[in-house]
Amino acid sequence: MCGVIGMVAKSPVNQALYDGLTVLQHRGQDAAGIMTFDRGRLHLRKDNGLVRDVFGSDDMLQLSGNVGIGHCRYPTAGCSSSAESQPFYVNSPYGISIAHNGNLTNADAIKRDLYLEDLRHINTSSDSEILLNVFAHRLGELGKLRISEADIFDAVTGIHERCRGGYAAIVMINGYGVLGFRDPHGIRPLCYGKRETEAGTEYMIASESVALSVLGFTLIRDVAPGEAVFIDLDGNLHTRQCAEAPRLSPCIFEYVYLARPDSMLDDVSVYKSRLRMGRMLAGKIQREWANHDIDVVIPIPDTSRTSALDLANELNLTYREGFIKNRYIGRTFIMPGQAVRKKSVRQKLNPIELEFRGKNVLLLDDSIVRGTTSEQIIEMARDAGANKVYFASAAPPVRYPNVYGIDMPAAHELIAHGRSVDEICHTIGADHMIYQDLDDLVEAVREGNENLREFDCSCFNGEYVTGDISADYLLDLEARRNDAARQGGGAGSLGRELGLVHS
Repeated sequence: MCGVIGMVAKSPVNQALYDGLTVLQHRGQDAAGIMTFDRGRLHLRKDNGLVRDVFGSDDMLQLSGNVGIGHCRYPTAGCSSSAESQPFYVNSPYGISIAHNGNLTNADAIKRDLYLEDLRHINTSSDSEILLNVFAHRLGELGKLRISEADIFDAVTGIHERCRGGYAAIVMINGYGVLGFRDPHGIRPLCYGKRETEAGTEYMIASESVALSVLGFTLIRDVAPGEAVFIDLDGNLHTRQCAEAPRLSPCIFEYVYLARPDSMLDDVSVYKSRLRMGRMLAGKIQREWANHDIDVVIPIPDTSRTSALDLANELNLTYREGFIKNRYIGRTFIMPGQAVRKKSVRQKLNPIELEFRGKNVLLLDDSIVRGTTSEQIIEMARDAGANKVYFASAAPPVRYPNVYGIDMPAAHELIAHGRSVDEICHTIGADHMIYQDLDDLVEAVREGNENLREFDCSCFNGEYVTGDISADYLLDLEARRNDAARQGGGAGSLGRELGLVHS
C-alpha cells in the first residue's frame, strides 16, 4: 500500500502536498517524494524515510510551482532502496511523472513486452515504472506535438487493456495537467475534491478523503473503477469512464486496517464500518459463547480501538486501555526476520498491570496475520497478572496472500493458513479465540453503502477478483515474500504482524 496525492492550484502546492503526505503517512513510511511543475521546469525531491525527514526547508523552497504530485511509499515485493522512491519520471513524450498505489499482477509479461516490442527501458524492479511506461508509450504512439483530453483518456484505456491487478495512480503531464485513474475493479482507493479561493477553484486527487478535508477541500466523490479524472493547467475538470466493463470490488482490508478511521472510502465511513465490525463480532459472541466470563475488553492499539469500543458496549462489558504504545520506535514491518520483530513488539507495547491483574481479559485486534505478535501480547497479558486471556479478531482468518498491493507474508507464514481456529488458539496460547465471520465483515462495510455489491476479500477466501491469479503466480510470489528472501534485501511486510503495527 502507498499514499498518492496530486494538485492543480492557483498558488504554490509544495506545502499542501507536504501536509497531505503527512496525513497519508500511515499508508507508507519507507520513502516519500514530491514533484512539481513550474513554467516548463520540473522540481523533484524524494528519498527513503518519513515525510518529515525527507523534506527540509531548502527542499521545500526548490519545489516551486502550482502543479504537483506526491507519494509516500510502502514497499511491496521490491526492495526498499531509494531508487524505488516515487514519483517516477520519463522524458518522452512530453515529460510524464507518476505516483502509484497498488500492484500489477502481470508486470513481468508487460516488462518483457516493453523491452522487446516498445523499445522502452525499465530501470527499477517497481511495477509503478512499468505502469508509467505503458501510459507514456500509448501517448507516444500518437506522434502528436500537442495532445487533447481525449488523447489522455485513450491512453488510460490502453492501460486498462494491458495491465492487470489493483492500481490507483496520479500522473502529471508537463504542460497539460494532472490525471488520476483507478483500475477497473476499484481495488485501491482514490478520490478527488475541490476548494474555492479568491484566485479560483483548486482541485486535489488523493488516496483517502482525509487528505482533502485536512487541507480544506470538499470531497466531490470517489474516482469510479476504470474512470479517469483530468485537471488541466487552467483548473478545468474532465472525467471519463475508460474501461469496458468496470466492476466495483474495493479491497475490504482497507476498512479493516489500512485506511484512517476519519476517511470516507466509496461513500463508506471507515470509522462507522469499524464500529459495526465490533457490533457484528459481539453478535457472534452472543450466539456462540453466550456463557462467557469476560471481565474486560482491551484493544491492541491503535486500529482495533473503534471495534473494541462497540463490542464492549454491545456486550455490556467494561472497556479499558490496557496497553501503552511507544510511538518513538521504528516500525517492525521494515525489520527483516521474526527474531527482530519479536524483540520490537515488547519495546513498542507495555501493559498497565492493574487492568489485567486477576481478570479474564478479551484482547481484540483488527486482524491476525503471522500470529507471532498475538502470541507475545498474550504472554504480556499473563505476565501482567491476567487470570484468563481470550483473543478476538475483528476480521476473519487471514489465510491467503494479497496480490493487489499489500505485502502480506508468504502463505506458509500466515498463522491461519491450513489451521483451524482451535489450532490457532493453541499456537498463540490463548484460552479462547473468536474470529469475525466474513459475511458479517462484508455486511459491516456494505451497510454504509448499499450500492457496494462485492469486495476483494482474497486474503480471507482466496478468491481473486481479477480472475488471473494462478497457482504458479502464487508460488512465485511466495518465493519472493518469505522471510529468507527478505533478509537477502527484500521488502518488509505490512504493519505489526506483517508486522501489523498500527499508526
